[in-house]
Amino acid sequence: MDLRRVVDFVFQLFSSCGHGSDDLSALDMLDRKPALSRRVGQKKQRLSEAERSRSLPDVARTPSPEEPCSGPHTCLGPPATTGPQRSIYFLSPKDHPARLGSEFFDQPGVRLARALLGQVLVRRLADNTELRGRIVETEAYLGPEDEAAHSRGGRQTARNRGMFMKPGTLYVFIIYGMYFCLNVSSQGDGACVLLRALEPLGGLETMQRLRSTLGKGASGRALKDRELCNGPSKLCQALAIDKSFDQRDLATDGAVWMECGPPGPKPAVVAAARVGVSRAGEWAQKPLRFYVRGSPFVSVVDRTAEQMQA
Repeated sequence: MDLRRVVDFVFQLFSSCGHGSDDLSALDMLDRKPALSRRVGQKKQRLSEAERSRSLPDVARTPSPEEPCSGPHTCLGPPATTGPQRSIYFLSPKDHPARLGSEFFDQPGVRLARALLGQVLVRRLADNTELRGRIVETEAYLGPEDEAAHSRGGRQTARNRGMFMKPGTLYVFIIYGMYFCLNVSSQGDGACVLLRALEPLGGLETMQRLRSTLGKGASGRALKDRELCNGPSKLCQALAIDKSFDQRDLATDGAVWMECGPPGPKPAVVAAARVGVSRAGEWAQKPLRFYVRGSPFVSVVDRTAEQMQA
């Protein structure tokens, strides 16, 4: 009888601890003692393995697009590889090319204006729609010495502060009191590159809607693809870029950035005079506008320059 009470007590102890609730009597337990021991051992092993897996660091977690890449949320990159670096934060199901970092923009204005041709400007809207366009036309503005630049003579104001910030900073200004133009700062105080035209690549329907909504005095007709972004203010309308983007950093911003253009041969580039700077004296004729030869998405084609550079 003493042995039965001892075995009953042990059985109750096992049941209360969650190791099993088989409906066994004390004598059954004595008869099945080897099998029970094996089962208890197996359960202990499974629990030990589960505990070890829970204790491993969650290194594979990918932050959602809503999570910022700073502060308490650190964007964890993929394992180190010899290939191009990619940002998990900006990868999409289509695995778009790597985002351009600060080092890309850190070059003199003319060089940056040429280097931007072929790169892809990306704009992420509030609903996570991504609009993409390949840059096909730029203009370089070289700082205080450039009579066509907003920073001519070294003037620095609240309006043009983005031109004096680190390379890759956006400088957005307004013309005619209603249209926006998008620039990227380069090396040199007060130097930047104006983005003049894009070849639309993604989100064309949204671009159409934005152009007809934001375009003042729009005719109401459907625009051709080549008309969506063939001008500095047109591309700002198509990508919903306004003054709120002024002084943002292209290397870190979550709503606008640049990606490497698709691989392939370098496009033929035409160097021509800038547009709309006729009052800048000798600087008006300097070949500081660069565009992809033969692209139908360019805002203004300079036939004379093309013939001279053929």
